[in-house]
Amino acid sequence: MHGDELQRRAAERTEELPGSALTHPFGEAWDVWKVQGKVFMLQSEVAGVPIVTLKSAPADSQVLRDAHDDITPGYHMNKRHWITLRPGGKLDAQMVDDLVTESYLLVVEQLPKRLRPVNPDTFGQTA
Repeated sequence: MHGDELQRRAAERTEELPGSALTHPFGEAWDVWKVQGKVFMLQSEVAGVPIVTLKSAPADSQVLRDAHDDITPGYHMNKRHWITLRPGGKLDAQMVDDLVTESYLLVVEQLPKRLRPVNPDTFGQTA
């Protein structure tokens, strides 16, 4: 994906996630998506390059970084638990959707059950 396409695709996926909310706690330069007040995705630009930062399981983070040049440790975040997607590589729309969804579910599963907008164990599965 190239340029703003990466951010646009990631933002479109958040619209399909129950309870997802766009906020700007760090000013207009940062788009921050939360579920029940907990961050699962950030978007901004670094040196003019649009980036998407997502939560990721530590083991998955390392595998993703090793396999994809356009996935790096989370920009200004815990490097074990966050990844940053950069445009220009071989990430496709489905992978971006999957990474956004995984980030969302990692946050949802840490919420008290009564606050979860979805069941993280069954979300997205068809009957």
